[in-house]
Amino acid sequence: VQLQASGGGLMQAGGSLRLSCAASGSIFSINVMGWYRQAPGKERELVASITNSDSTNYGDSVKGRFTISRDNAKNILYLQMNSLKPEDTAVYYCNAEGRVRTKGWPSEPYNIWGQGTQVTVSS
Repeated sequence: VQLQASGGGLMQAGGSLRLSCAASGSIFSINVMGWYRQAPGKERELVASITNSDSTNYGDSVKGRFTISRDNAKNILYLQMNSLKPEDTAVYYCNAEGRVRTKGWPSEPYNIWGQGTQVTVSS
C-alpha cells in the first residue's frame, strides 16, 4: 500500500490551498486517514483525521479553517485549507491505517505515511 500526496505550494496569508493524498495497492480497508504537519524545529502534529464513517477530528489551531474529507470509492484524502496563516507553513504528511487485501480477504494491518508536501504561507 502506498500514499501519494500532492497540492502543496506557496500561498499568501489569507489564501487557500487543497491537498490531496491518493492511496493505492492491495487495499482491503482504510479505517482512518489523516493529515499531519511538521514545521522546522517542531514535532509532527495532527492537523485532521477522518474515519471510514466520516467522523472527523481537528487540531485546535486549524478548527474552522481547514476541512478534511475523503472519497472512499477512489481512496483519496483531501484537506481544504482556507484563511491560511504563516504559522501553517510546514511539510504536510498524509497517513492511513487499515488492512491489506490478500486473495480477496483482509490480512495484515498497515499504518503508512505519504512522502510529504511543502506548504509555505507568506505574510
